Amino acid sequence: MDVERYDDNAVDDGDALPDKVQELAEASVPTSLKGVRACMRCGLLKTLDQFLEYGCDNCPFLDMAGNHERCNLCTTAFYEGQVAVMDPGESWTAKWLRVDEFLPGVYAIAVTGQLDKDIEDEIANRGGRWRCRPVGSDHNEALS
Repeated sequence: MDVERYDDNAVDDGDALPDKVQELAEASVPTSLKGVRACMRCGLLKTLDQFLEYGCDNCPFLDMAGNHERCNLCTTAFYEGQVAVMDPGESWTAKWLRVDEFLPGVYAIAVTGQLDKDIEDEIANRGGRWRCRPVGSDHNEALS
């Protein structure tokens, strides 16, 4: 009896993944449930180690990769809930959270914290917004 053997490690360039599948494969998800933090600008959830290694996928201009101090200034452990967003442009939840222009990933529903004034100015100068709200502020006010 002849048995045909397959090489699981063989790569065939003709079988390239569709763009949407590739984008989902590269989605940022926390590698652990401990030590998860939220980017105070976009709400993306990652571990501190992931922020240190890769920075924020949506906010590369915050220069968090390799900068522990910057990671502490731009992320917070104080957030409420989490939502996995696979197709931000088509998801009503992503639109409601205002992450529909961001990459697929896991996002906080609400983020509590205060960015430094310099960082707020930097984001504002780029025409951007941030999702964090100061402690004690109204949740609905932060999303408006």
